[in-house]
Amino acid sequence: MAEIKDPENTLILETTKGEVVIQLLPQVAPEHVARIKELAREKAYDGVVFHRVIDGFMAQTGDVEHGKVGGNTARAGTGGSSKPDLKAEFSATTHTRGTCSMARSQNPNSANSQFFICFTDAPWLNKQYSVWGQVISGMDNVDKIKRGEPVKDPDSIVSARIAADV
Repeated sequence: MAEIKDPENTLILETTKGEVVIQLLPQVAPEHVARIKELAREKAYDGVVFHRVIDGFMAQTGDVEHGKVGGNTARAGTGGSSKPDLKAEFSATTHTRGTCSMARSQNPNSANSQFFICFTDAPWLNKQYSVWGQVISGMDNVDKIKRGEPVKDPDSIVSARIAADV
């Protein structure tokens, strides 16, 4: 596991493929980081599937409304949380391998709970999606996540915790 320098701004995802440690970037997207931390502390991400995983691009998860294991995951990707959508926090931070960014609809101010992790550099996303974190350990586990759109028998987040709380 990577050295955790700022436990309050480190997210630990235990996935069905292993641990993924993400450095949160509150200086880049403070409202999005606050939302990720809030949902993690509520355990809302626990048991949520990776519903859209495109080889050579990204793995998407975070639909806390429709994406729970054991639920009707056919609707995963169509929901969010009960919290209001967030205003975009676009920045100069680029989408590179391991970047964590919020998913949204065509409306730039529609990010809520869903997010994706880039498998590779995705410069076409720059300044169009709110980057909130960077994988610092466990990218090999992200690489193992089952692909599909939608994914048949998807992998999931077992638990999502802020390192300061562990």
